[in-house]
Amino acid sequence: MPTEQHGEVHHHRNKDVAKRLEGYIQIAMVVAVAILAVGLIYGILNTGSSVPAWMH
Repeated sequence: MPTEQHGEVHHHRNKDVAKRLEGYIQIAMVVAVAILAVGLIYGILNTGSSVPAWMH
């Protein structure tokens, strides 16, 4: 006789993966902003102005 229990379905894997993906996306966004900020500071220090060379 099969033992089916109708209240115990465990489908939490997709939620766990989604939560981890959200965390990775947040980390990636912080890293991207930090890289852009470092690039901006590097460009300002090397050129002496915040105007890009192609706009002169």
